[in-house]
Amino acid sequence: MEDNHTVSEAFQNFYDSFIEQLPGIGLGVLIIILGTLIGAWVGNFARQRISQRTQDPLMSRFLGKAIRITFFIIAVMLALRAAGLGAIATGILTAAGASAVVLGFAFKDIGENFIAGIILAFNRPFNVNDTVEIGDNFGKVKALEFRYTKLKTFDGKDVYIPNSDVLTTPVTNYTEDGFFRWNFTIGIAYEDNIDGAKKVVMEALRAEPNVIEDEEHENFVIEDELATSTVNLKVYFWVDTKDFRRMALITKGSVVRKVKEALEDNGFYMPADIQEIKLYGAAKDSPLRFEQTSQSTPQNSEAKKSDS
Repeated sequence: MEDNHTVSEAFQNFYDSFIEQLPGIGLGVLIIILGTLIGAWVGNFARQRISQRTQDPLMSRFLGKAIRITFFIIAVMLALRAAGLGAIATGILTAAGASAVVLGFAFKDIGENFIAGIILAFNRPFNVNDTVEIGDNFGKVKALEFRYTKLKTFDGKDVYIPNSDVLTTPVTNYTEDGFFRWNFTIGIAYEDNIDGAKKVVMEALRAEPNVIEDEEHENFVIEDELATSTVNLKVYFWVDTKDFRRMALITKGSVVRKVKEALEDNGFYMPADIQEIKLYGAAKDSPLRFEQTSQSTPQNSEAKKSDS
C-alpha cells in the first residue's frame, strides 16, 4: 500500500508540475510558430531585396534559406526557456560546444561543404544558367544549396557537385562574357594559292550572321601544317555563348559548310589524304601482280593469218 501511495504521489506531483508548466509550454509552442513564420517572412523579404540589388538568384535564395533556419533555431532556444526548460537549452548549447570537435571530425565533409556554400554565396565564378565546366562535369548551373551545387548537363543529367569541390576545383565559365572562339582545320591542295584561299574563308565567315567580329573579337585564318597531301589552314572565329552549346554548335556547323562550299565554288581543290605504298623485294615474292597486255594491231593480225 505504501508503494502504491508513493507511485500515485509521484504521478500527482508530475501532473501538478505539468499543469504549472503548461502555460510556459504553450508559450514555447507559440514562440516556435511565430519564429518560423517570422523567419519565413524575413527570409523571403531578404531574398527579394537581394535579388533587386544584385540580380543574383543563387545568393538571394541561399541567404533567404539561411535566415529562415537561423530564426527557427533562435525560436527553439527561446521556446525552451519560456517553457521553463532553460536548463535543457543550456545543456544543448553546452553539449554542442563540447562535441564540436567530435562532430567536426565525424562530419568533416558536411562541414566543409557547408562553409564552402557560404563562401560561394558571396563570391563565386558563375551565376544561374551559366554554362560551366567543373572538373569533368559540363553543363548549366541550376541551383546552389548548402552542401552542393546542381548542374544540368546537355544530355539531360542532373549532377550534384559538393561545394568544397566547386571551391577547390578550377571552374571554366563559358558564358560569363558571352563569347567563345571555335576553330577547325581545312586542307587545300599544294598547287592552290594560299592567300586566295584565306581570303575566300574570311568572306565566308563574314557571310555568317551568327559569327561575331569586332575590335576585341577578331576572326582570322593561319597556315597550320604542311600535311602529306594538303596545306592545312586553321580557321578561328567567335560565337555568342548565351545559348551555349546548341546555338554555338549550330553556328560552327554552318561555318564549316559555308567555308567548304565557298572554296569549291572558287576552284580550290580539297584532296583526300594520299597514301604511298612501297613494295620491297622481288616481284615474285609480292602478292600483287602487274601484267601488261598488248593490243593487237592490223599488221599483227595479218602476220598471224600468214603464219597460219
